[in-house]
Parts: sequence; C-alpha cells; structure tokens
Amino acid sequence: MTGLPDSRLFPWRAGNRCELLVDGECFFPRLLAAIAAARQQVALELYLVEPGSCWAALEAALCQAARRGVRVRCLFDGFGSLALGALPAQRLSEAGVELQRYNPLRWRAGWRNLHRDHRKLLVVDRQCAFIGGSGATDAFWHPPSATSPWHEVMVQVQGPLAADCQQLFERCWSACQAGALPWRQSQRQRAGSLPPRPLLGLGMARLAFADARQQRDIVQSLLGQLARARQRIWLATPYFLPSRKVRRALRQAARRGVEVRLLLTGRLTDHPPVRYAGQRYYPQLLRAGVRIFEYQPRFLHLKQVLVDDWVSVGSCNFDHWNLYWNLEANLESLDPGLAQAVADCFVEDFRHSLEIDQASWRARPLLVRLRQRLWGWLDRLLVNLLDRRR
Repeated sequence: MTGLPDSRLFPWRAGNRCELLVDGECFFPRLLAAIAAARQQVALELYLVEPGSCWAALEAALCQAARRGVRVRCLFDGFGSLALGALPAQRLSEAGVELQRYNPLRWRAGWRNLHRDHRKLLVVDRQCAFIGGSGATDAFWHPPSATSPWHEVMVQVQGPLAADCQQLFERCWSACQAGALPWRQSQRQRAGSLPPRPLLGLGMARLAFADARQQRDIVQSLLGQLARARQRIWLATPYFLPSRKVRRALRQAARRGVEVRLLLTGRLTDHPPVRYAGQRYYPQLLRAGVRIFEYQPRFLHLKQVLVDDWVSVGSCNFDHWNLYWNLEANLESLDPGLAQAVADCFVEDFRHSLEIDQASWRARPLLVRLRQRLWGWLDRLLVNLLDRRR
C-alpha cells in the first residue's frame, strides 16, 4: 500500500463557480438554457427518463442542438429509461443525437442486470456542468406547475471541474460503445488513495465517483470527513440504508459533541419498504444523540451532506445497494459560498420536517412496528447475500 492518490481519481481544483439550484423549476430552465447555448458538444448521462412534459422540453432542446451542428450524446440507464420507448429514441436519432443505453436488460444476464448507471450529469462544451440527483421525469419538473412534486437539488459548475465531468462521461461512453462492462473497468481502490484535502477556498471543488464494487471514492471520502468533523454533520438522503461504517461514524461523531442531523423522507416516498427498513437504525442513532428529521411537504429525493464546511451533493444515497451495484457521481466542495447555500437549504427543510425523538419512536403504532420488522429483516437478508458475493 503506497498511500499515494489513485491516478484514476479526480483532484481538487480551484477556480470553479458552483451554484446550488433547488428544485426542478429552478434547475431545469438552467439546463435547457445551457443546451440552447451549446456550440460544440452536449453530454447527458441520466438514470431515470420517462415521457412527459419534462422530457418533451429536454428532447426538444437536445434535438435543436443536434440540428444546428452540436454533437449531442445521451447515455441513459437501460432500466431507468425503459419507459421512454422506441419513438422518442427514433426522434433523437433522426435529429442526429447519439444515444446509448447502459447495461440493457437481458434475460440471461442474471445478477448483471442489477448493475445500473445512477449518475446525473450534463456537460456542455467542457465548460459548464450540472451534477445532482434529478432525472428527466414529471416528478422532478412538471411545467407549467410552480412546484415540483419531488424535492431535489442540482449544482451548476463552471470552470475546470467541468472537464473532469466530461472525462467521467467519456469513460462510461467508451466502455458501453465497446460492449465492455463499465463496472469492471477499474482496479480496486487502495486505502489512503484519496487526493489530499486542501484548505477552504473560493471555487475549490472536486468530482467524486463510484464504479459499483470496484471504486468507492464517494463513501471513502465521506467516512474521512465524518471522522474529522468538529461542529456539524447534516446528511440528507431519501433511502436511508447506510453501511455499518457510516452508521458507526455518525454515532461516534454525535458522542464526541458534533451536531449530527439526518434529513430523511417522510410518509411521501416512492419506496415505503425502503423507508421502513431504514427506520430500524433509528433507536441506536437516537441513543447516541443523533437528531432525525422526516421531511413532510413532498418526497425528499435530494442527496447532500454538509460536514462543517465540506459539501457533497450528487446522485449517491450512501446506502449499501447503491455502493454495491451503481455508478454514482458527486460534487465535493470546500467553497464557503456553496457551503452556506447548502446550509440554508438544510435549515429551510428542517423547518418543514417532523423530528423523531425517542418518545415519539416508542409511541409508534403496532402496524408500523410490524412493517419495520418485516422489511428490516428482508433488508438484512439482502445485505448478507451481497456480503457473500464480495
């Protein structure tokens, strides 16, 4: 073990302009404007793509860009884009848009069908990039509605980091084009191989990623930040199934006096069994001093972390399923402005959340207890199966 940074990982880069965009009605017009202004190329990588008002606006922008001579490439997950159908794909092709599907479902593929591309990236002319957790469906943006059904964030980045986003896209595009297995393209990450953390600085940011079982850049970075936290750890995720190491790090931080808050989804969720399964971790966390908030107005789909002044925003839920099967991409930042924007977003969301304390936890109905036990047991069974396959 050398302790040297892995050459495949992206370094910290200064000189970026990072802006947090909250909810689809804010970031989708920005996405469309960036595509409309493209001069050379557009690279779009998404997991969830479905027909509707949101997709119609995005498709029109992509086709218009291709028709005026911009190279437009779309890399959509083979499962998450199943609902898109053949007709939209034909329209993209006729306009000159290049489209590839990541790991299309195959009957004989077995467990390989579970490998998915969960990244959400848009790169325009290698100068502007969007990173976050949004798909192209009406759940994220349903014009002309003023409020999106799902609560989500994206970060718009202008600067050197956009070229790193382009490089990450190219790796997966080339592997899919060659018929390779993108989740087998990297070597296992060595302990201590992350780029050294710089000082806080305007525009300081880094692209972190995960290549399923092979590369765990995102979670290794998170664990390191949790261990050195001194003031606060605020973590938001819609699917709270964290690894044992992440849970332990959260408890240890709370016990040493760090303010640890979790912002999780409430009853409005697209996967109730996942919510019930994750709630089995509440008692230990509450006893350690972790505060737990369940967001009430809408489905909370955003994934972001604020550890002191370090920020991570992107597609990764930090759960064992994502880390085992999915390709992920997060933006990490030490930019004070972005940290403040993320903190403001958290504060607003905490205001609209129900805090779960030990008294309310003990008072939960019997039916809820039974569901938590059932889905928690099934999740433990799944984790054991995954551990045997490692």
